[in-house]
Amino acid sequence: MYAVNKSILLNAITQSMQSSVLSQWLHDFIRNEYDISDPPHSSDLEELYQNPESFHHEQDMVQWTEKLRPCAEALYIVLFENHSQLLGPVVVSLLQEAMKGCPTSVTEITPGLLLKDAAYGAAAYVYYELSNLLSFKDWYNGALSLELSNDHPNMHIIHRKVALILGQWVSEVKDDTKRQVYCGLIKLLQEKNLSVRLAACRSLCLHVEDANFSEQEFVDLLPICWDSCFKLVEEVQEFDSKVQVLNLISVLIAHVSEVIPFAEKLVQFFHKVWEESSGESLLQIQLLIALRNFVVALGGQSPICYNMLLPILRKGIDINCPDELLEDSMLLWEATLSHAPSLVPQLLACFPCLVEIMERSFDHLQVAVSIIEDYIILGGSEFLSMHASSVARILDLVVGNVTDRGILSTLPVIDILIQCFPAEVPPLISNVLQKLIVICLSGRDDYDPSKTAVKASSAAILARILVMNTNYLAQLTAEPSLLLLLQKAGVPIKDNILLCLVDIWLDKVDNVSSTQRKTFGLALSIILTLRLPQVLDKLDQILSVCTTVMLSENNDLSEEESSGDNMSSSRSHGEGTVPSKELRRRQIKYSDPINQLSLETSVRENLQTCAALHGESFNSAIGNMHAAALEQLKKALKMP
Repeated sequence: MYAVNKSILLNAITQSMQSSVLSQWLHDFIRNEYDISDPPHSSDLEELYQNPESFHHEQDMVQWTEKLRPCAEALYIVLFENHSQLLGPVVVSLLQEAMKGCPTSVTEITPGLLLKDAAYGAAAYVYYELSNLLSFKDWYNGALSLELSNDHPNMHIIHRKVALILGQWVSEVKDDTKRQVYCGLIKLLQEKNLSVRLAACRSLCLHVEDANFSEQEFVDLLPICWDSCFKLVEEVQEFDSKVQVLNLISVLIAHVSEVIPFAEKLVQFFHKVWEESSGESLLQIQLLIALRNFVVALGGQSPICYNMLLPILRKGIDINCPDELLEDSMLLWEATLSHAPSLVPQLLACFPCLVEIMERSFDHLQVAVSIIEDYIILGGSEFLSMHASSVARILDLVVGNVTDRGILSTLPVIDILIQCFPAEVPPLISNVLQKLIVICLSGRDDYDPSKTAVKASSAAILARILVMNTNYLAQLTAEPSLLLLLQKAGVPIKDNILLCLVDIWLDKVDNVSSTQRKTFGLALSIILTLRLPQVLDKLDQILSVCTTVMLSENNDLSEEESSGDNMSSSRSHGEGTVPSKELRRRQIKYSDPINQLSLETSVRENLQTCAALHGESFNSAIGNMHAAALEQLKKALKMP
C-alpha cells in the first residue's frame, strides 16, 4: 500500500513541480534513491546476490505501480520526456561526477558505487535524449569497457547496469565500436550472476535484431554465444527466464547465416526444452517460433532435424492440442513444407489434421491455404492420390462460407490444382466449381472492388477448365444440380449457362492478370466452335477481346521471359537462399500450358470451324464488324 500511495504522490509532483526546482530534485533523487543506509536498498542488494533471477524479473517486468523503485523510475522517465532540455545536462553532470568519484577499480559496495549504479541507470533509460550530449564511443572506451574488466563479485550490480546500457544505446553503437560491444555482451552472458546474464541476454537480442547488426563482427562469437545460452537455460529456474533465453536463440537463428554448423547442438537443445515444457504454453509458443526460424535457416537441409521436429509438429497441429499453440504450429508446418526438398511419409500423413482444423474454424485460413499449396507443389500426384477427398472437403468448406478476402486467397490454390491436374481435379471439386459459377453469374459487384476481383478470378478458373478440359465444363454447366443451385441463389438463367459465362469473360477481361487474359482469350476462341447460333450474336465482342489480347501478348511474353530469366538467375546465384517451394512454384508457372498455347493459332483455326458450322450467317456476322476492328483482327492474325 505504501508503494501505491507513494506512486500517487509522485505523479502529483510532476503536475505541480516548477522547472526551477526540477534540476535540484533530480540531483537529490538519484543520490537519495541509492543511499546504502536505507533499508529498502540493502534489501535490493541482498536480493540481487541471493536471488538474482527473481531480482531481474522484479526490477524489469513488474508493473511500475507495484514497487517503489519502478514507480520512481517511471516518474523520472516522464519528467525527463517533458523537460529533457533542462534535465539532460543534469544527468550527464551526475554521471560524470559519479564515474569520477568511483573509479572502475573500486570493489567495495560504497555510497559512491551505488551512486554510479544510479547514474548508469538514469542514463540508460533516457538514451534517446542524452545521445546529443554524450558520446557513446567515448563513454564505452573510457568507462564501461573498463567496468567489465573488473571481475570482483561486488561488481555484479554495475555489470548489470552496463548490460542494460549496451542494449538501450544500441542505436548509438557505430561500426567502429560494434565489435567491442558484442564482445562485452558475450562476456556478461558468461558471468556467474544470473541477473547480469539475463540482462545481457535481453540486450543481445536488441543488437542482433537491430537493422545495423554486423554479422561479420559477430560470427566468431557464435560458438560461445550458443553454449552460453544453452547453459543459461539449464541454470535458470523461472519460466520467464527460459522464455527470454529461448527468444535470444530464436533471434540468433533468424539473423545469422552460420546456423548449420551448430544444427546438431540446436536439435538436442530443442528436444530437451520441449520435453521439459509440458503444460507451459507460453514457453512452447516461443519454442515453436524458434523452430520455425531454425527450419528456415536450414533450408534444403531441414530434414536433418525431422526426428526432433516432426513429433513436435504433429502434437501441435492435433485438434486436441491447446488452442494457443495452434497458430504457431501451423506456421511451423507451413515453413517445414516450404523448405522441404521432398515430401516424407510423416509429413504426407499430417494432412488430415488440416481438415479437422478447418472444420472447427476459419481463423487460420491464410496459412491453411499456403499449406495446401505446399502439398500440391511438393507432393504432386502422390499427394493427390492419397488426400484428394480431404482437399475437396476443405475447398468445399471454404468457398461460399468465408469473406471475399478469404475466397481470393483460396482461388489460386484451386487454379494451381487444375493447372497441374486438369483431368483429375475438376470432377473431384465439382461442388466447388458449381459455387464459382454461381459467384460469376450473380450480380452486385459493380461498386465493390473485392467482389469484382472474386468474380474475375473465379471466371478465370472456369476459363482454364474450358481450355484444358473442354468436355468437362460443358458437362458441368448442364448438370441439374447446378440449375438448382442457381435457382436457390436467385440467379435468373435465360440462356445456355456456358454462354452466360462468355458474357462474364468479355466483361472482366480488364480485371485480371496477363495469364488470365490469355486464358479468357483461349476460352472465347473455343466458344467459336459451339453449334449455337447465339455465338454469332457475340462474334464481334469475342473477336474484339481476342484481338486485344493477341496484340498485347508480345508485351506480356516479354514480362514472362523476364520472369523466366529471374528464375534462372536465382538458380545459378544462390539457390539455397530461395525456399524449395518458391523455386517449384516458379517452375510450375513457367510450364503452365496456357503459356505454351498459341492464341493466334487457336483463333485462326476456330474461326475456320465457326465459318464451316454457320456458313452464310458467319459471313454476314463478319461483314457487320466495324472495318477498323476487322483490320486489327487481320493484323493480330498476320493476315494480308
